Amino acid sequence: MNKELLDKFRLKKEAYRGWKQGQVAREEYTEIVQAARDQVRKAKALIKLNLTRDIKGNMKSFYKCVSDKRKTRENVGPIWKEMGDLITWDMDKAEVLNDFFASVFASKGSSHTAQVTEGKGRD
Repeated sequence: MNKELLDKFRLKKEAYRGWKQGQVAREEYTEIVQAARDQVRKAKALIKLNLTRDIKGNMKSFYKCVSDKRKTRENVGPIWKEMGDLITWDMDKAEVLNDFFASVFASKGSSHTAQVTEGKGRD
């Protein structure tokens, strides 16, 4: 990130504080947010353009960008049970989700329900 982009983020943060305290008008705040958002989009587009332009000479940065895009979140956060209990273990989460989806998708004529196989949880 360059200095101009960091300055935009700082202005955005200051404008948000001012808006929450009633010192900055909403229109002014939205203009600052939109300007910061536009500059971020332009910076990302410029980075991608430079990556595609220099792909032959700089394969490492290209594949780093591609692998960063492919990363996904694999875990499921904590789930609240109907009784109000917080579930954090993977097998318990699987059982709660299985019960929920089985109740949603089960029809009167169907006897098919999803089964959770026993296994080790990550927690």
